[in-house]
Amino acid sequence: MVKALSIIFLFSSFIFSEEEAKKYISWKEHVIDDSTSGPKDLEGSDGLVMADLDKDGYLDVISVHELDTQYGVPEGYVRIAWGSKNPFEWTSTTLASGSEAPSAEDVDVADADGDGWLDIVVACELAHLIYFKNPTKGHREVRWERTIPESTLNRGSFIRVFFSDLDGDGKVEVITANKGGENASGSNSPLNNVSFYKLPKEPLNGNQWEEVVLTKVKIPINSQPVDLDEDGDMDIVVGSRGETRILWMENLGNLNFEEHEINLSKNLPSGSWLTGFNMDYQDLNQDGRLDIVSTVWPYYLIVLYQPLDLNTTWDLEVIGSIKPDHLVSVSLADIDSDGDFDAFVGSYSRGSRDKDDLSSSNQALGSVAWFENTELGWEKNNILRRKRGMYDKWIPLDLDKDGDLDFVGTRGNSKPYDGVIWLEQIRSNKQLPNFSPARIKDSINIPFVD
Repeated sequence: MVKALSIIFLFSSFIFSEEEAKKYISWKEHVIDDSTSGPKDLEGSDGLVMADLDKDGYLDVISVHELDTQYGVPEGYVRIAWGSKNPFEWTSTTLASGSEAPSAEDVDVADADGDGWLDIVVACELAHLIYFKNPTKGHREVRWERTIPESTLNRGSFIRVFFSDLDGDGKVEVITANKGGENASGSNSPLNNVSFYKLPKEPLNGNQWEEVVLTKVKIPINSQPVDLDEDGDMDIVVGSRGETRILWMENLGNLNFEEHEINLSKNLPSGSWLTGFNMDYQDLNQDGRLDIVSTVWPYYLIVLYQPLDLNTTWDLEVIGSIKPDHLVSVSLADIDSDGDFDAFVGSYSRGSRDKDDLSSSNQALGSVAWFENTELGWEKNNILRRKRGMYDKWIPLDLDKDGDLDFVGTRGNSKPYDGVIWLEQIRSNKQLPNFSPARIKDSINIPFVD
């Protein structure tokens, strides 16, 4: 079982005629869910996945919202935007709120109980994991049964969560990273767990979730299952913010793992550090091995080319920078339909989250851009830049079925404009404005520095 993002990515490869490929590309913003259509206090939008939860043939958006205009609020939302044949029409419902989902950070879906319906698991940055069982009918009206596994209580801060079948037995495990605390920081932080949970036959029996610790690092920030060595089973790539490094756990079978360092062939750009908070994976140099594309705090996007011998260093290439904005997300997709993978990215504004108080274009603002993969290297294309915005996750798919890729994502750091959005790709024969906003009134637009 793979993350819903990987399933959806099957939609992302399109080959167009040479004439079509030369068209100009611009973007139009649409709102799926926000405080106008949903709860008035909806803010801090963060992780999301897409999947058809009710088997009506349309993808739904499952999103989590931290309510974090200020840190430490022990509440949150888990929301579902129900899809329809019209990508401009969504019906949203609340799956969980308040103290059940305090500072909800990440989410995944899979059939955890083997009944043929997709269930949901959420990681809460101020607390626990919470699991939701698909009711199989009445999805929008009934209360989904749920459990907070006892072994996840009073653990500080679960930051990432994934479903994956680690031992190939047809049943998923839950892989998660616990960073220790919402405001954990510094190299002196204690070691915290990167773990997976063996699930009982009925995952609602939360007292029967069995934790297996994979490794301990300082401020674990990621625990992403991916078949990195492409041997047919799922490995796990780990990010440590406290140690500014990434590593991977090789799947040896039977739920046994071996830890490996990922050492770089050269230094990162001065003043930057690698944590592995957001990564994506493709064979970019077409050598038959999976490479890692990662955000590097604060400005850079890099690719690490997997070596033939995994005990040697990984070659590092800087794709580009969005300086002075702070890079937070990356998604690989063939955006321009030329047969290779480009990189779609978003940033994290550093001012207040409920007012436009940043005064300079040289400060870290909320921006979205994409890096085009060309024969001459990577070329940055600007989309939008606002005083407030945190664009944390992106899912590429042709949502409007017009033959080009759009992106569904979340926006935080910008109350009252937080929520779930999608950016429609527009192809045209003449140059149009790069971006058309969904709202007349929004956070102030600021020109890009480059």
